[in-house]
Amino acid sequence: MTSFYRPPLDLTDLPNFRQTDMRPRRPVFVGRVSTKDNQNPSSSIPRQVTLASERLEPGEEFIAYFWDVESGMLPPELRGLGPQAMYDALNVPVPRDGGLQDLIDRAELMEVTHVLAERSDRVARAMLTSLTVEHGLEQMGVEVVYANEPVGGTESGRLRTRRYGQVEAEIYRTTMLEMSMGGQVQHAVQGWNHGYPPYPYKAVIDENAPNLGRGRFGMHRPKKKLVAHDDERRFAAAKELCRLRREEHLKAPDIVAILSADPEKYPIETRWTYNRVEGLIANPKLAGYQVFNRRATRTGPKGISNWNPISEWAWSPRPVHPAVVSLEEWKLAQEVTAVLRGSDHGPLMRVRAAANRRGLSVTEVSSSGAHAVYQIGTRTVVVPTPIPDSVAQQLIEDLGGSL
Repeated sequence: MTSFYRPPLDLTDLPNFRQTDMRPRRPVFVGRVSTKDNQNPSSSIPRQVTLASERLEPGEEFIAYFWDVESGMLPPELRGLGPQAMYDALNVPVPRDGGLQDLIDRAELMEVTHVLAERSDRVARAMLTSLTVEHGLEQMGVEVVYANEPVGGTESGRLRTRRYGQVEAEIYRTTMLEMSMGGQVQHAVQGWNHGYPPYPYKAVIDENAPNLGRGRFGMHRPKKKLVAHDDERRFAAAKELCRLRREEHLKAPDIVAILSADPEKYPIETRWTYNRVEGLIANPKLAGYQVFNRRATRTGPKGISNWNPISEWAWSPRPVHPAVVSLEEWKLAQEVTAVLRGSDHGPLMRVRAAANRRGLSVTEVSSSGAHAVYQIGTRTVVVPTPIPDSVAQQLIEDLGGSL
């Protein structure tokens, strides 16, 4: 920035009067559209290039073009993973040298000096992601320029405009997620299925569902409900594996061995596995209900979804498809699973499982930290916390007698 307060003597002939960047400008374009269905990349990307080009110097051209057809909610490393054939089929009249992650990886090698985009949400809708990308590029001496920002003025004014834009992008992102979540919850509450149908079921189009026809982004996907699989053996197999856990307290490897030993009785497309058995036992859809939000798909290690607490699940208010087990049986199976996995509350879980088998409930009445009062059937008991194994065993034995 040139100072308005000039020296009293002409110093323009001194070598260091102006600091010049000896590197030649090497600008690249960055763009993004959400999806190939919801936006038309063949028109959106060229439009973005035109707007970003307004920030080029006279006679300057982009040395490369980096753009993705991905959600702005994805981090850079998860973008641009679609096959090149998909991008070729879009017929976008702008060359593509890669996506955002490719730019980050190659910016220093390509000696990029400027990254130009239409606006900040073309980099990411999450403010943290866009800030991280900007910071990483700046560390490499790359300036990020958004075409919708003012030219000239103060740095604070430019920064204010940029941050406002990033905040708006994140608010938009959060609003879309809230609306999407609300719609998905209603989808489940009204009895329609999400995702791949569990083993004993198949998904069929619900002919009684409202026909929404064509919307802004094309035809709406038909709503599907679960019905029993054509192979009746699947229902029986699912029922048996749940029973083996609930009543015999068998671990997954033992259940897998039993099911695999009789493929005619317990058919499976490939083979029975630990994950499949545990997944079916834990799936409340086997109780006849539609349930959504069991997993947090946007968190956890790559390829793995974390389980949400049951309190955050959205259930249909009543059974909406044939049940393999009752909801009470499903609940008991979860308690047995918790015991088998060595939960910190294992002794209490064993007491609850034994009581449930006798049609009794176990309710905590009060707790002082050192002791807790439980109502088991008609009897009130006081036990130390945590419950010692010996006390739990005595309570279980008592269930067969006076309790």
